[in-house]
Amino acid sequence: MYSELFRIPYEWGGVPIFGFGVLLALWVIGSSITIAGLVRRNGWSADTWSAVPMLLLLGAAIVMVPKVFPGGLPIRGYGVMLLAGIVSGVGMAAYRARTGGLDSETIVSLAIWLVICGVIGARLFYVVEYWDEKFADKSLRDTLLEIVNVPQGGLVIYGGFLGAAAGFVAFVRKHKLPLLAMADLVAPSLMIGLALGRIGCLLNGCCYGGQTDWPWHVTFPRESPPYADQAARGELLGFRLESRDGQPAVVTRVDSGSPADAAGLRMGDAVKAVNGEPIKSLADAKDLTFRNFGSKHLLELTLQGNRSVKVAAIAPPARSRPVHPTQIYSAIDAGLLSWLLWSYFPFRRRDGECLALLLTIHPITRFLLEIIRTDEPAVFGTGLSISQNISIALLACAAAIWWYLSRQPRGVVWPLVATVSTNRAGDKVSNRSQKARHSAPAQKQNRMGGRP
Repeated sequence: MYSELFRIPYEWGGVPIFGFGVLLALWVIGSSITIAGLVRRNGWSADTWSAVPMLLLLGAAIVMVPKVFPGGLPIRGYGVMLLAGIVSGVGMAAYRARTGGLDSETIVSLAIWLVICGVIGARLFYVVEYWDEKFADKSLRDTLLEIVNVPQGGLVIYGGFLGAAAGFVAFVRKHKLPLLAMADLVAPSLMIGLALGRIGCLLNGCCYGGQTDWPWHVTFPRESPPYADQAARGELLGFRLESRDGQPAVVTRVDSGSPADAAGLRMGDAVKAVNGEPIKSLADAKDLTFRNFGSKHLLELTLQGNRSVKVAAIAPPARSRPVHPTQIYSAIDAGLLSWLLWSYFPFRRRDGECLALLLTIHPITRFLLEIIRTDEPAVFGTGLSISQNISIALLACAAAIWWYLSRQPRGVVWPLVATVSTNRAGDKVSNRSQKARHSAPAQKQNRMGGRP
């Protein structure tokens, strides 16, 4: 786990870097050159104005960073991998767009929309899902700072997908682009971004799995989310608390030979109080258990029927118990799916097939991965996590898209079946590629104007 890779100081040899310093001066120069170039090429069009908010946001970030992070700008592993995923995804889509005769600048503009809307959606989804556990007990200032602290982690992929989908639809409608063809174009990029982002989850310690004794297990240090969750749920003492059957906290596992087992705790015991303090929710039970873990005092659990058990205190271990590396599983899953979508793209018979394939495979693998993940509780009385519920909904959407596509005539906007041959003089595109490029605008016109 490498949550924070290093920190960038705000001054170098007495010269300010962030705030009102060197970076802000470079931002002024760079922004002026960017706007001047856009105006010269496009005039004061919508494309020019669309770059202004991002530039202003970047400038505001340069000024505000020292106030938000007074000890220096932390460069976090999660943020680095998130950036790597964005750059890789944009590069893939831009390359394929150029091959099909589509302006790569359009892809860059689309990427800005997707990134902003996706991050907002993913963060809001996370805040709503974990409000009681991580945000409700903070002051307004601390809550707002915690919400915007995206580089430290805390993004729900499905929330990002919904936010990016809203931004995607708005962009293609605004620029009058073919919706399904553009969806096929960016589908592989979404998955390569997810694959690299999951490596960031491993570095950050989030999105962890349940305990396992498999040989490729991983453990995390004391400051990690898995360690804190295991301590709060009692797993480091040999039991696990969950909310179940209408009870706020129920013992769902007791390890043989553990302090909990020796104290007489049993599966199915409903916890009513921890060290004399009554609980109303699982969050209460976890908070009290965590606060008492590692102390010299016994952990006293008052159970249903006023039965009481006293779990002996132990010295806090250096690392968490072994867990599934679900982040690696997810990265491999997303990477393979990205490769499949990229390879399938030239062979699709109708626009929208890559999108439908994505919405068919990813929800299934995500549903299965949720079985071994322990960081998301069951919701809506279904016994399934929120991601599993959304996976079922996305599978239904995939079925509807496949049915719709089966009723459409064959044909795509961008064939993109180019074959490239290389010789010493450089790269030359084959006649087949040139025909594909010349035919793309005509096909686009036919598809957008009606059935061919």
